[in-house]
This record gives sequence, structure tokens and C-alpha cells, in this order.
Amino acid sequence: MPPGIQTVRIMTWNIHGGVGPDRRRDLERVADVVQRHEPDIVALQEVDSRPRRGRAEPAFETLAEALGLHSAAARLVTAPDGDYGHLVISRWPLHDTRLHDLSVGRYEPRAAIETVVATPWGDLPFFAVHLGLRVHERRSQSARLLAAARSARAAVMVGDFNEWDWTSSVYRSLRDIFPERTHVRTFPARRPMLRLDRIYSRPAGLILRHWSDPAARAASDHLPIIADLAMPSGRPVGTARKTVSEQG
Repeated sequence: MPPGIQTVRIMTWNIHGGVGPDRRRDLERVADVVQRHEPDIVALQEVDSRPRRGRAEPAFETLAEALGLHSAAARLVTAPDGDYGHLVISRWPLHDTRLHDLSVGRYEPRAAIETVVATPWGDLPFFAVHLGLRVHERRSQSARLLAAARSARAAVMVGDFNEWDWTSSVYRSLRDIFPERTHVRTFPARRPMLRLDRIYSRPAGLILRHWSDPAARAASDHLPIIADLAMPSGRPVGTARKTVSEQG
């Protein structure tokens, strides 16, 4: 590794509510998979604290306490008995955190988490997303998302993009501002065929290596992606736009 370069480990994973193929919700099993890779920043999609088989669990709090010191949540479905959404957890402080509403019509509510991770080597502007299931829904969401990412000069964007067609407008628009991305098949976990989950970064040269963990199929219907990113020592990767709201 070149002198002066430090690494930040990123992980993104759709945890399917913590429900594995045995149909049992087990957040400890999820936490064990994440901890095995020791990520500095992890984005988890489909975090669900609503009751399952009569039993509720504070999933957002449980995972945040187990996996890091700082967190930001997008609780997109809220109910008296629990919430559903996605979560960013970091070993370092988060600041200038905000949510970007990506909801389309009457479809499932969606939002991107924008935050800035204060790493020891500078600020890392970071977006975590979970896009919709329908083509026209994702097209609208990606346009809004990329406008926000350009404004914030996002360095990293991760999540479940629910897109498998490499010729789609969603892929083309993401490539416009993120020259690097992971190439890992993550779904279905039992026999991965689709690259639904990805890590995007800019500028070129940030992603040093990336991989998945087949053992995670016991905990979710998706596999995670883990990547080591290069951080030039002593200067930020991107210049984040200042915001006035905090979430999580």
C-alpha cells in the first residue's frame, strides 16, 4: 500500500429483518456476521422491529449497540408496535446527517440516509439507500438521489439498489458520478445470481478490494458486500454540504 494511505472498511447488507432460511428472526446471528468482518461503517437494510410470531424486538437499538458507537436511522414504516427501515452504524462520529425522501406514489416509503463520517483521516461523505422494486420507481428515485449526491459531493454510496439490468438508466446514471463499484452477486443468498447490493465510490482508486461472505446465507436472503477503501491521510475524500438537520 502506498505511504500515507489508511483504509476504511465498509459493509452493506440487506438483513431481511434478521430472518434466515429457517424462518427464525435472530439479530444475534446478524451481528455475529457483521462483527466477523470488523467494518468501520456498516449499512443495514430491512431492519424490522415489528412483532414476528407475537414477539417484538428493538432491532434498531439492538444492532446499533452491538455494532458501533454512532448511528443514523431511516425509520420508514412506523407503528405503535415497531418500525421498519434501514440503518447506518459507524465506529466514528457522524455529522450533517439528513434523510432524502425517495418515496414514489403509494409504493413502500423509501429514503436515503446522507451523513458524513468523521474518520481519523478526514471526512467521508456517505449515502445509504434501499431503492424500490419497480423500474419506473427506481428511475425516479435514482434521479433524485444523484442530484443530492452531486450537491453533497458524496464519496461513497451503498445499499440495496434492487437493480439487475446493467443497461438500465439507473446503472447509467450512477456511473456518471461514481467511477468505481463492486461486482458481487448477492441475491438470492442460497445461490447468488443478481448484483442487487453494491458499493459505489469516487474518485477512482478508492476501492482497494471487495468481497462477500457465503456463510451469511444462514442469516438473510441476501449476502453482504464488504470493501476496503483507501483514505488519503490528512485530507477529506470529499467536501460535504453543510445541513441543519440530524436524524437517528
